[in-house]
Amino acid sequence: MLEWQQGIVVDILDETPRTKRYFIQLPRSNRFDFKPGQFVTLDLPIHEKKNKRWRSYSIASAPDGSNIIELVIELVSGGLGTTYLWENVHIGDELTLRGPAGVFVLHEPVTHDCFMICTGTGIAPFRSMIQHLTKEAFTTNEIYLIVGARSKEELLYFNEMTDLQTKMPNFHYIPTLSREEWKGRTGYVHPIYKEYTKDKPDAEFFLCGWKEMVDEAKQHLLEMGYDKKQIHLELYG
Repeated sequence: MLEWQQGIVVDILDETPRTKRYFIQLPRSNRFDFKPGQFVTLDLPIHEKKNKRWRSYSIASAPDGSNIIELVIELVSGGLGTTYLWENVHIGDELTLRGPAGVFVLHEPVTHDCFMICTGTGIAPFRSMIQHLTKEAFTTNEIYLIVGARSKEELLYFNEMTDLQTKMPNFHYIPTLSREEWKGRTGYVHPIYKEYTKDKPDAEFFLCGWKEMVDEAKQHLLEMGYDKKQIHLELYG
């Protein structure tokens, strides 16, 4: 069982109108080691029962040898956890957490083309994976990040991913909007991965986001002939 420890909030940034980036230092040691894609669990004072106080969030930063991690968290209407974080947590405050945990991780070495498909804050583990690939585990295989959002202002790390695409030839950033017209793709994520998976039988898929999207994508991929061992899931909500 992982032990609980105290983390210190060292910075908070507004990423979108409903999303904040929390930078948390874990002073127990000089470095916090984890695998890209893993998560930590916060114990928030929002309920008397322990299991109703726990909220898990994927680490959005890559392991860099430091003891600071980044979480990107969306304010959920009526959500006890995110409402508490929004209204009560400030720079300098302490949070109780444990981790890292989870098996939704990058499989190294990366020997297949990789499709990372997400909605909303589901991009968090993929940002960790992609940052790690660019710094520590470069691969010549193609990496596709397909992100679904309702509007452009909801696209997390848009400028960062757009810039990275120009620097990393085998990285393809494909955002799509379901409720706003713009110069990029529109609609949902499903037609996009179907388009890009043509003639790619050895591809590997990582799905992260709201349950409806993940379930639908998994069903489509199975119907397209991919084996369930090629499909990795992380559900939000």
